[in-house]
Amino acid sequence: MVALPRSLPRVCVALGFPTAAQLGQAAEREYKDGNTFFEFRLDHLPDPQKGLRVIRDFRKSAPEARILATCRHRHAQGGFGGTLAQQTAILEAAAREGACLVDLEIESLEQIESVPESLRKSAALIVSYHNFRNTPALNPVLRRLCHFPANAYKIATTALKPSDNLRLLEFIRENHDLPLIALAMGEIGTASRVLGPSLGSVFTFAAPSDHAGTASGQMSAKLLRSLYRSEKLTRQSRIYGVIASPVAHSKSPLIHNRAFQARRLDAVYLPFLVGPQQLTDWMKLAKELPVAGFSVTIPHKQRILRYLDSIDPLARRIGAVNTVWRKAGKWRGTNTDTDGVIKPLSKHLRLANSSVLIVGYGGAARAAAFALSDAHAKVTITGRNAKAAQALARAVKGEALTVAESQSRRYDALVHATPVGMFPNSEECVFEDRIPAEVVLDMVYNPHETLLLKRAMKEGCKVIPGVEMLLEQAASQFEIWTGEPAPRVVMQSAFEQHG
Repeated sequence: MVALPRSLPRVCVALGFPTAAQLGQAAEREYKDGNTFFEFRLDHLPDPQKGLRVIRDFRKSAPEARILATCRHRHAQGGFGGTLAQQTAILEAAAREGACLVDLEIESLEQIESVPESLRKSAALIVSYHNFRNTPALNPVLRRLCHFPANAYKIATTALKPSDNLRLLEFIRENHDLPLIALAMGEIGTASRVLGPSLGSVFTFAAPSDHAGTASGQMSAKLLRSLYRSEKLTRQSRIYGVIASPVAHSKSPLIHNRAFQARRLDAVYLPFLVGPQQLTDWMKLAKELPVAGFSVTIPHKQRILRYLDSIDPLARRIGAVNTVWRKAGKWRGTNTDTDGVIKPLSKHLRLANSSVLIVGYGGAARAAAFALSDAHAKVTITGRNAKAAQALARAVKGEALTVAESQSRRYDALVHATPVGMFPNSEECVFEDRIPAEVVLDMVYNPHETLLLKRAMKEGCKVIPGVEMLLEQAASQFEIWTGEPAPRVVMQSAFEQHG
């Protein structure tokens, strides 16, 4: 059997395109971007034979590049519909043209009943298992795979809950003596893709920069290598993240990972998709992975309190936490949204005795209301749910008004703390008529200029975009987690360049 190539890169860029020309062009582009390991999905081509020349030509132009050839059969959710003999023949031909690894799925091998000797001699063999429904018990899957001698074994399952990542990552740790590639597909499985190589997975898969990739949940190689630094993470790397639903829009991974890099910290910050009913499951993952700290946003800011061992007094009064960290084995929580509101507003007005209208009554609105009340501002709450607005107003000894009533008055400042106007519903605004304040802070940061801010600027108001709040609360989080001053300029630059 051909040996597994030494020093394989940790990130393999999966290339699946409908034409040979597109396949070759994508490989060249990704190679110029610094990638040197590629999976050529020959089964994505109507005629896989046409991919063989692409492999040969690419190897000539990039002799140090490593190629994994895959021609997955339809019975394993691939695109190849030929015979099993034709499938193995294509993989053997790919090896002759320069592929140093080939992937053959377990379903085909179980029909063939043994690995063809000619295939074993042509390239390093990966035997793969894919489950597009869930993450089953993993040891039976491994026993099934190990029935066939191979250089490495790939297990790709679908994550339905956060702890599915944990099961896969612990599985890699427990079987460290075996060459495994293990990951969870789907957005929930992001952590397994980023952290897998640092915990023993031979490599992980990524998508090309301008394509969706070949499997659900694949992120671009540029993100995986540059932002998340998957190739440089170790077993000792500290893990942070944000829990939310949805989470894909969050800019926090961008801001915090660049901050970690600026301070040369061995740490990574990941987006964790955690559904409304999955907090208990998330806390299991956070404890066992282990996670050192995490940000909390919609819809978990209030529900997270019951899972914490210690909550700072202001956060407890607010009834919402956006920042959690572990100290002496205990989970601690605070609310840095207060800094995100107070610091930007303080640049424009003296808060004591100022009148502030807060739109909303959720976790972010509660943080703003209590922080401003403590700063001796006169707080008014408004929103579409009159009872919720009245409850928050009573808690901060403020006033509650309907949206229509609030528009008939004038306030020193307005704090918008609802998702109205957030992408993709960017053409929405709470106020249909004039904006009733001199200074307007919109907590929504995507888009950068919301419809509310556009109208406010048109009326001559001073505006504070949501990014200012985002950066202030993130800087406070960074300092809590690391004990180091936040690199604010770097964090702002990261948002401005990619936000």
